[in-house]
Amino acid sequence: MASSAAFASSPESVKKTAIVLNSGDASVSLIDMASKKVYKTFPVGKEPHHLMITPDQKSVLVANAAGNDIVYLDPKTGDMQRRVPNIVDPYHIGYSPDKKWFIAAGNRLDRVDVYEVHGQELKLAKIVKAAKTPSHIAFTADSKITFVTLQDSNELIAIKLSNQEILWRMPIGKMPAGVWMTPGDKYLLIGLTGSDAVQVVDWKSQKIVKEIKTGKGAHNFRPLGDKRHIFLSNRVASTISILDMEKLEKVADITGIPSGPDCMDVTPDGKELWVTFRFSKKVGIIDIATRQLVTTIPVGKSPHGIFFFPNASWE
Repeated sequence: MASSAAFASSPESVKKTAIVLNSGDASVSLIDMASKKVYKTFPVGKEPHHLMITPDQKSVLVANAAGNDIVYLDPKTGDMQRRVPNIVDPYHIGYSPDKKWFIAAGNRLDRVDVYEVHGQELKLAKIVKAAKTPSHIAFTADSKITFVTLQDSNELIAIKLSNQEILWRMPIGKMPAGVWMTPGDKYLLIGLTGSDAVQVVDWKSQKIVKEIKTGKGAHNFRPLGDKRHIFLSNRVASTISILDMEKLEKVADITGIPSGPDCMDVTPDGKELWVTFRFSKKVGIIDIATRQLVTTIPVGKSPHGIFFFPNASWE
């Protein structure tokens, strides 16, 4: 993801905007991060779930899973730039670290689409059939392999990007969703939404080496930015766990928050964690030092992805 350095010289008068996807309302809410109020909500497409910035940092991609398209937004203002049709079932999306490949996990249609990246344009290289219910995506640092969790067949697959072929598949825990590579490409962390734990996978030998108990509905990850700690949202338990990626253990839980925590982003100073609450129609702001909820902001139905730029490092 983008470095905060790109906007280090931005004038203070420029409004800092958080972009929130309301997947249940087919809309985007824009939040003024200073006043912590929604200043604009507009339709974007059916079932917008996830979003991310383009390699040139000029656009934020909003993936409309049921709309079969991607909308480009201005990362600073949230204004719509253009719409790209015929991107089929893009539930979760990701650029490879070398920015040469773009992956769309088709949750609804049981497919993983691999695209070649040409600037801001995407060219479909191959459709990889992957039953059942592809969910979230991760990559090796060398961009040779992408990993995708299969939510309803309880599997993890590895796809070789050079030929877009499945290298291997392995059984893992119940309803795997979020997947994250630990520093040094040592392990993959898998959030088990159908359970209450994170599984630690040695992807080189395709073995589960540990299970870390977190909370019911363990779902999605967001690194703190210190290259060691990572947040995990527990959607059913309505908690957020903090994991140590070096010791492979839980070090704390954030409690007393609204129901259904899901996607997260961290402010560039590392002081605040912004969280969407899928079951509460809210975005929450958590003080990371005290692990306390500071405030909530009403948004649309089933808020999912959240993004602002600059943000803290994704390492």
